[in-house]
Amino acid sequence: MRLAYLCNLYPAVSHSFVRREIEAVERAGHEVHRFSLRPARSDLKDEDDIREDRLTEAVLGGGAARLFGSAIVVSISRPIRSLRALKAAWRLSGPGLAAKARHAIYWLEAAWLFRRFNEIGIEHVHAHFGTNPAAVALLAREFGGPSFSFTVHGPDEFDAPVSLALSKKIDAATFVAAISSYARSQLMRWSTPQQWSKIFLVRCGLDLDFLASPADPVENSTEFVCIARLSAQKGLPLLIAVCQKLRADGLKFNLTIIGDGELRSALEGDIARRNLTDCVTFAGTCTASQIRAHLRRARAFVLPSFAEGLPVVLMEALAMGRPVITTAVAGIPELVDRECGWLISAGSADALTTAMREALSASTATLTAMGLVGRNRVRRMHDASRNAAELVQAIASFKLDPQPEPTSSADPGSDFGSAL
Repeated sequence: MRLAYLCNLYPAVSHSFVRREIEAVERAGHEVHRFSLRPARSDLKDEDDIREDRLTEAVLGGGAARLFGSAIVVSISRPIRSLRALKAAWRLSGPGLAAKARHAIYWLEAAWLFRRFNEIGIEHVHAHFGTNPAAVALLAREFGGPSFSFTVHGPDEFDAPVSLALSKKIDAATFVAAISSYARSQLMRWSTPQQWSKIFLVRCGLDLDFLASPADPVENSTEFVCIARLSAQKGLPLLIAVCQKLRADGLKFNLTIIGDGELRSALEGDIARRNLTDCVTFAGTCTASQIRAHLRRARAFVLPSFAEGLPVVLMEALAMGRPVITTAVAGIPELVDRECGWLISAGSADALTTAMREALSASTATLTAMGLVGRNRVRRMHDASRNAAELVQAIASFKLDPQPEPTSSADPGSDFGSAL
C-alpha cells in the first residue's frame, strides 16, 4: 500500500515511536510518505530524526500563499466537496471565534494535503494524535481524499474530548488505534457502542536499538534518571521536593533529568532554592545513544507523572534492564507492577519518597532481576515491528476505496488547477 503518515510536529525528540512505527511499516513492504503540519524544530540532534526531517513534507513549510492557492484551486474544481469540508470544519470547531479561526486554518491545510495526496496516489492516511492531525485528515477526506485512521495516545485527547470533537473524529475514521487498554476505554466512553468494533489496541513499540541492546546488570550506582518533557503533567516539581527530603535524611544520590520544555527555567530555579544543584542536574535533549548510556549508569528510572498515555521512556528504561518508579495513571499499570518497579499513587510525595528510598537500599541483584522482568515484558508487548504489523492489518481490513463523488456538473472531481 501507499500510505501517508500525518503528525502535528514531526520529527520530534518525543515522537521517536512514530519513526519506529513508520520504519516497521516500510520494512513490511509498504510505501510511506511523511507529512507534518508544522516544520520540525531546528535543534534535532539524533541522526535518525535528522534523516526523517529530510523525508518529511511540512504543510506550513511553504507559507500561506501555497495554502491559499491550493484552497482556491480546490474550491473552483470541487465546489460541493469544498463546501462539505468547510461545513465539517465548522462542526468540528465548536463554540468560540478562536476555535473557528483555528479550524479555518485546518481547512486550508487539508485542501493542500488533498491535492498532494492525489498527486502521489496516497491510498490511506494515518494520523498520530486525535488533536489537529486527526481533524486535518478528516477534512482532507471531506474534500474527497483518501480514507483515514488515527492513533490516540492521551492525555491531551482525554483532557478535552468535547472541544476536540473526539466522537466526530471517531465516527469519520475507518478505525482508531489506542496505545493502551485504558486509552481504548476512553475512546469507547466518547463514542457510541456501534463504533466500538473499530477501536483497536495497537501499542507503541521499540526497535532493535533497544530490544537487542544487552541488558547490563545494574551497577552499584546512586543515580536516578528521569526522561521527560518539562511540562506540568510530568510531576517534576514533586520529584524535586522529594529529592530535598531525601537529601535532608542524609541519603546520597544523584538525579539526572533528560529533556526540555516550558518549565525548565522554573525547575532550575526551584533546584537552586532548595540547594540541590550538586545532586540534581539537567542533561537537556539527548540522542537515543546518549539516553541508552544514561540508563546503563542508572540505578533506577523515575517518572512521577500526573497525567499520561503510556510513556515510551518507561519501555526504553525497562528494555535496558532498569527498574522504574512511576505512577499508577492511565495505561502505565498495563506495563509496570511490583515485579519490575514501584507503581505509586500520583501526587503522593510520601509514596515517591518511599519508592526512591527502597530503590537506594535494594541490592543490585534485586534491581537487576526486576529490570529483567521488565525487559522481557517490553520485548513481548512493545516490539515495533510486531505492533506495526497489527496496524497494517487494521488498515488492510477496511475498504480503502475513495468516497463516491457527488454527481454534479459543477463538481466534476477534476483538479484542473494543478499548475498552481
